[in-house]
Amino acid sequence: MSSFSVRRLQAVDEVQVEQLADLLVDCVEGGASVSFMDPLSRDRAVGFWRRVAHEVSAGGRAILVAADARGICGTVQLVLDLPENQPHRADLAKMLVHHRARRQGVGAALMGAAEEVARECGKTLLVLDTVTGSDAERLYARLGWIRVGEIPRYALMPRGTYCSTTLFYRNLDDAV
Repeated sequence: MSSFSVRRLQAVDEVQVEQLADLLVDCVEGGASVSFMDPLSRDRAVGFWRRVAHEVSAGGRAILVAADARGICGTVQLVLDLPENQPHRADLAKMLVHHRARRQGVGAALMGAAEEVARECGKTLLVLDTVTGSDAERLYARLGWIRVGEIPRYALMPRGTYCSTTLFYRNLDDAV
């Protein structure tokens, strides 16, 4: 089992953008339905992370990363910039774990850190969606997230087949 650490990035530099792009490409190539189709070009992945970096700098997103001896091996984001009638809520997005770091506790560690950062940001409700039947769905349920329901044919998998999504929420006032 490898060793890793989790931290929040207050800003995302170009080296981190490159590592995050590698992570995103790895996940899409591995079949993860995370908004991108396969093949995902490196330029497109880098462009996505540069936009995220801008949102982090502007305070609209929080990004957490897990890193091992080889660099960034996981990430998750909190979308903080939501409508004014939802100041208590954040969306959890783009939970990604590199294939080299799976089944080592990286996902659970990122989720715990995301909940802590959400609390620090004054958020009491988190919402996410994930592919129905995925490893991620099982992780969220195991961590105590509440399953709301399933939407059939919600998105496409990276190679073009439909997938359903399952919605979850977590009330941080109740979470310990």
